[in-house]
Amino acid sequence: MFFAFVLYFIRSAEKGKKPFVRRIAGIDAIEEAIGRATEMGRSVLYIPGILDIDDIQTVAGLVILESVARLTAKYQTPITVPVTYPIPFTIAEEMVKGGYLHAGRPEQYDPNSVRFVSPEQFAYVAAVTGIMLRDRPAAHIFMGSFYAESLLLAETGFATGAIQVAGTANVHQLPFFVVACDYTLIGEELYAASAYLSGEPKLVGSLKGADLMKIAIVTTVVVGCLLESLGIHALTLWMTTQ
Repeated sequence: MFFAFVLYFIRSAEKGKKPFVRRIAGIDAIEEAIGRATEMGRSVLYIPGILDIDDIQTVAGLVILESVARLTAKYQTPITVPVTYPIPFTIAEEMVKGGYLHAGRPEQYDPNSVRFVSPEQFAYVAAVTGIMLRDRPAAHIFMGSFYAESLLLAETGFATGAIQVAGTANVHQLPFFVVACDYTLIGEELYAASAYLSGEPKLVGSLKGADLMKIAIVTTVVVGCLLESLGIHALTLWMTTQ
């Protein structure tokens, strides 16, 4: 059922029938943050998490990066992307370059906008907080997987007065982003953002397929509870034998 849902929505998206994806305040805030940086004549700092490419949150963060780069190119605002590992570094370069290309301003792409820092967690944090304090970006966007460094980054960014938008599926780090950032994408909203901003049929189709599957599972659970309450065990017995 799940694969059927996903394939159906992917085909629909490829044919131009984009399924509805509700707006999320944090997604709207990304353009607002970039607009504010443009008005102030300062840069945008984008952090695609601290893990390697084998983490799905890093992939989502890099997909969102291309859309962010497209907006910074449109508004002619500098962007800085510090990265922790070599493979995400290479992909981030291509994403930023692609964003400028899609915005029709490939000549404005700065090869130094994406920086390889360090795979060591707190060495990376030291470098990024240094960028925040020295360069004073007006907007900080955190999208990806974060751990103990989340509050250090977000609190330093708050102290500089930057508008901050964060998103992570690491539940244990969400409270720190919620209290220190202006907008926070919670859990699966990170993946919804990558699908919404990119408009990529495979991402949108997967998102809608997963949503429909969740509805089917919840419906099955509710119906099963009602049947058990009425003393009808047919569904339970059928599930047990599968």
